Amino acid sequence: MYAGVGAMLTVALGVIVAVLALHRLTAVARSSLTVMPFQSGWAPAEHALSRYHARWYPVTLLFLAFDVEMLFMYPWAVVVADLGMSAVIEMFVFLAALFVVVAWAWREGVLRWA
Repeated sequence: MYAGVGAMLTVALGVIVAVLALHRLTAVARSSLTVMPFQSGWAPAEHALSRYHARWYPVTLLFLAFDVEMLFMYPWAVVVADLGMSAVIEMFVFLAALFVVVAWAWREGVLRWA
């Protein structure tokens, strides 16, 4: 019963070990220029987490809200003809909830850039 699961785990572990071994064989020698992950090997002039002003985080959350909206609208557009008016009403309820969030963000000043 569990032979398939065991075989899949064995294959997955074998692939992981093979990829790690291939990495060990083809890796470039470690030096101070190749191990710095920030700014492509240049000496960092600032800390990697201090590059962005805090005002960008609400803008990012607003972008994610619209991105998730599109995530729900694409499948809806495929089935709206089959489901009829109830699908249209559900989408307008969803868009109204999103509009309430955007109006709240606007009132709180999230969309001000300075």
